[in-house]
Amino acid sequence: MARPGVPLRVVSYNIHGQRDDTAALAEVVREITPDVMIVQEGPRRFRWRQKCASLADSFGLVVAAGGLPALGNLLLTSLRVRVLATRCRRFPLTPGRHLRGAAYAECLVGGVRFLLAGSHLSTDPAERPAQAALFKRELAAATLPVVAGADLNEGSDGPAWRAVAEGLTDTAVAAGRADRHTFPGADPHRRIDVLFVDPRIGVVDHDVVDTPRARRASDHLPILADLLLPASG
Repeated sequence: MARPGVPLRVVSYNIHGQRDDTAALAEVVREITPDVMIVQEGPRRFRWRQKCASLADSFGLVVAAGGLPALGNLLLTSLRVRVLATRCRRFPLTPGRHLRGAAYAECLVGGVRFLLAGSHLSTDPAERPAQAALFKRELAAATLPVVAGADLNEGSDGPAWRAVAEGLTDTAVAAGRADRHTFPGADPHRRIDVLFVDPRIGVVDHDVVDTPRARRASDHLPILADLLLPASG
């Protein structure tokens, strides 16, 4: 018997501050047609609201949460998804280029509520564990099923990765696709981008979109996962 549930297509994508081929970027996402998109390195400076809206529109999506308050982490949804509540966090408050944050949105689709979350941890290994702990604290406190995408800037053997992963399902591992690398986009040989989900959520498929167009679009390749949300919510 088929497992009951509500399908959800998710993309998690570090878009490199739109510093690459933006036309290719829009084409990659539009071709995927996600229900929700978790963005790292989105707009976070002057006129960030307008820039976030324009970015979302280029993908055929709308802004749910993030931007400057989440230091470039951005959550986007299709019109199929209703956004019920949002919040943003900054962590830790260290000055300089390693300042990071996270965005969260409580969403509803097909009668099922879930928490969508995204973050981007520091490139500095000394800063990542504390940032991971703060991101994980919010995820662990959630009562709704969690869908969390992140650029962790380390592999699955790293302490920050292990901290965030605890109690959650790595969609790549669940689908037998942990050998699919995301970085660097031009010659991917590291898996530093990840999508974690609540164990109540089924993983139908996981892949990394590795096409010539995707390699032009960013210095990361996007994660694409098809999920099945628990019908009971």
